Amino acid sequence: MASLSSIHDLKNHIGQSVTVHAWLTDKSGKGKLQFLKLRDGSGFVQATVFKGDVEESVFEVAKRLTQEQAVTVTGEVRADERAPGGVELSVREVTPISENHAEYAITPKEHGIEFLMDHRHLWLRHRRPWAVMRVRDCVQRSIMDFFHGEGFIRFDAPFFTPNAAEGTTELFEIDLFGEDKAYLSQTGQLHAEAGAFAFGKVYTSGPTFRAEKSKTRRHLLEFWMIEPEVAPSNHKDNLDLQERMLSFIVRRALNECAPELEVLGRDTARLAGAAEGNYPRITYTEALEIVRQHIEAGDLPPNVQDDVQPVEWGDDLGAPHETILGHHFDRPVIIEKYPAAIKAFYMQPDPEDPRVALCDDVIAPEGYGEIIGGSERIHDYALLKSRIEEQGLPLDAFDWYLDLRRVGSVPHAGYGMGLERVIAWICGLDHIREAIPFPRMLTRMRP
Repeated sequence: MASLSSIHDLKNHIGQSVTVHAWLTDKSGKGKLQFLKLRDGSGFVQATVFKGDVEESVFEVAKRLTQEQAVTVTGEVRADERAPGGVELSVREVTPISENHAEYAITPKEHGIEFLMDHRHLWLRHRRPWAVMRVRDCVQRSIMDFFHGEGFIRFDAPFFTPNAAEGTTELFEIDLFGEDKAYLSQTGQLHAEAGAFAFGKVYTSGPTFRAEKSKTRRHLLEFWMIEPEVAPSNHKDNLDLQERMLSFIVRRALNECAPELEVLGRDTARLAGAAEGNYPRITYTEALEIVRQHIEAGDLPPNVQDDVQPVEWGDDLGAPHETILGHHFDRPVIIEKYPAAIKAFYMQPDPEDPRVALCDDVIAPEGYGEIIGGSERIHDYALLKSRIEEQGLPLDAFDWYLDLRRVGSVPHAGYGMGLERVIAWICGLDHIREAIPFPRMLTRMRP
């Protein structure tokens, strides 16, 4: 009697008879042979139907199957080094689970990206998005494993907030029944700080929202953020934690997702440095000098325009400058101590140079830009209060946040990591929209 198996586990049943529940992704054949390409979510396999091995009715059923029809297939697993997964299925029985009531939209031909995104609900069934989503799952699991291994607890922050963490210009406003207004949260950080004072080590994980009218390949209106906070902690501890976490994630992806990365054509050798750790650490000032040298020498990555200008001290790094820095190193680079004036109100000034904050960004190689931003937080009540007032933020909205500094305050630190940017980098994607199941962008709200 045939045992039930997933396609992923077929390699463990070579020479045995198995039954697979699957969907037909494509079909070809002529004469006495039909080749059925099957998927079941765990993987892909080719099933061969030979007229001489099955009853006439079974062969006719195989010939009539249509793309994406759900089927139950029983057959013998054969080893084949040329096949995906190293196996094929010699079919004995084919039974349709259901009949298709429409022609499948994504046929086995080339389609433009906009067509595929319009049919994202169907495109998720295909090899490329299948591989990306499995890498996404691996990354999310590795994040949880890492933090729990480090003694953190998950601490969920609200999605509705009465105020912004960094000003309201990039927030989606919500009308609360005509009586008041709130915003969709741009970060879970402030509430995670409360969690850190209660539990020591916490991390939040969830969707965040940025109302940026940007159409670049690095931006989404809705994306997932991972935001740990630790109390007590300091700037150096924070950098060390970021490096340990990121190298852990990349190692796990390389170990568990080799087939998926192969489907995507990812050059995994380019991820080796990130998996090893030992990330270079440079200051903002040193980063400006590296950028200047590349620009003056004309040594620019292919996707950076020749007219890019150096950054003046006090200005933020733009996407082209991050791309230059990312190509300068073979692994993520940590850039620390940006000018305090261009950073958020809650970042601790450097006691050795108050012009700069004890903060950092992690820039991914290969032009993927910033993937982590963090800082030591201001723990002094008076200083934090003055910073809120200096930036013209409503003091009453931050009263609870200031309360954390009134009693039992300690130096503490944390960071935020953009999940989709990390996935796009690990997978080698051209656009961040492929790193999330259903992207929400300035030009896309459906499906």
